[in-house]
Amino acid sequence: MVGLSKEQVLTCMGAPANKAAEGNTEVWGYASGNGMTVASASYDRYGGTAVSSSRFCNINIVMASGQVTAVNYTGPTGGLLTAGEQCAYAVDACVRPR
Repeated sequence: MVGLSKEQVLTCMGAPANKAAEGNTEVWGYASGNGMTVASASYDRYGGTAVSSSRFCNINIVMASGQVTAVNYTGPTGGLLTAGEQCAYAVDACVRPR
């Protein structure tokens, strides 16, 4: 994605959830995920516990002078933009061969 223009990012990712700007640098924030909630439970003879978590990723697209210079992400699952994982969903349309 590095080198894409602002217009190209808008086309493949849509409008960002949030924006920040400082000088000629902008950061566009996107949330990504498949809406899946993962639940796990464990029980013993004294009772049980259950834990659930939503699978998500936050992606920041950093631009300078109208072009992408970096892509940063945070999320609890997957490797570096692993296909089928949360971080990959938002950027998928931007990195697929056209």
